Amino acid sequence: MKYPPKGSKKLLNAWAFYDWANSVYSLVIASAIFPIFYGAITIVKDSNGKIVDDTIRFMGFNFNNDSLISYVTALAFLVVSIFSPFLSGISDYVGNKKSFLKFFCYLGAVSCIGLFWFSLDFLWFGLLCYFFALIGFWSSLVFYNSYLPDIAFPEQQDKISAKGFSLGYIGSVILLIICLILIMKYDWFGFEDPGLPTRLSFVLTGVWWIGFSQYTYKYLPKGNKKEKLTRNVLFNGFKEINKIWFALKHQVRLSRYLLAFFTYSMAVQTIMLIATYFGIEELDWGEQDTTTGLIVSILLIQLVAIAGATLTSRIAIKIGNIKTLIYLNIFWILICIYAYFIITPQEFYVAAAAVGLVMGGIQALSRSTYSKMIPENTLDTASYFSFYDVSEKIGIVIGMSMYGIVAQLTGSVRNAILFLIVFFVTGVFLLLRVPKVNDPVKVS
Repeated sequence: MKYPPKGSKKLLNAWAFYDWANSVYSLVIASAIFPIFYGAITIVKDSNGKIVDDTIRFMGFNFNNDSLISYVTALAFLVVSIFSPFLSGISDYVGNKKSFLKFFCYLGAVSCIGLFWFSLDFLWFGLLCYFFALIGFWSSLVFYNSYLPDIAFPEQQDKISAKGFSLGYIGSVILLIICLILIMKYDWFGFEDPGLPTRLSFVLTGVWWIGFSQYTYKYLPKGNKKEKLTRNVLFNGFKEINKIWFALKHQVRLSRYLLAFFTYSMAVQTIMLIATYFGIEELDWGEQDTTTGLIVSILLIQLVAIAGATLTSRIAIKIGNIKTLIYLNIFWILICIYAYFIITPQEFYVAAAAVGLVMGGIQALSRSTYSKMIPENTLDTASYFSFYDVSEKIGIVIGMSMYGIVAQLTGSVRNAILFLIVFFVTGVFLLLRVPKVNDPVKVS
């Protein structure tokens, strides 16, 4: 098959559509339905809805329920951060990025389906499915992101990156609404067990992810083929990473930007992963239904994020990428200060809207900024992007580990927000140290 040329509308849309396919994992599994489901089966409440026990026994030890899931999350991200440079190096070396993208897509999607059987009686199996779903999702992004400089010219990358995130928010919201209808109105569909629709949501997530990704696979090229697969290729990923590590020493802008990204992304990703767990345990929901309230707030984040990603890309055109990222980090600082004091659901909704406004923008702009800083005519883009992804993943490992430790020691995650503020402040300082250039369109 002859693939569409670089920069063509068909190729750009096919690439961006993978966000539509895979973002349902981020919303249904990582952010909305699974966290609520996990909380429901691991928290014991009294007749007034107050938490009386949130401990869970696993492998002979008692864990705070939040701590256990955060430790599993951190472990999964650690595995991704170790293996993604190895895998991305191989994929670029033999030119089969698409095969790797497919493999991790299917691993993640099938694992989502496996969450249908998540229960306390078989906790090891459920956590294993959660573990591999996370690995599948984030590992596939290594190869998906690395396609950006291959399919789009520098002047197209901000726009198509933002479009990908916007498609992801729209698609994931659609599936979440479908799942919400199934859960809240289960009797309409003849379900006798009110918990069955929640478990079916995990199945729908996996089916959606596999099904819609086929459009992306149809038009994406296989990759930049270099050499045939040999035994030495097994270690090529490490060689590629080592080569780029030394190359970064001579690329001041890129290396300083990566350090800044690592710092503020640590806080951004942690907030996105713990937001629902925070809402479950730290807010006073009163007589309001917790499940409905949390899903409404998550929907609010997603819908506002669509406009936020587009608005951010337009602001970046006007004032430059780095300056825009600095302003976004300052906005995140204000959100954290506000979130530290919130107690009521109404206050949580305000925080959710604010998070949505900057969440999509900082993700999309961070990705496209890095893409445009990669030296021109570079073929091993996956190896460069593995640095980007590893920085993000190690940051998440640190952030989630800190969250788990705080929850385990204090029984509250509220104090962890103070640490996140420090990361954002440091991120602003580091972004200010990124050197400026004369050409704002090409490398800003």
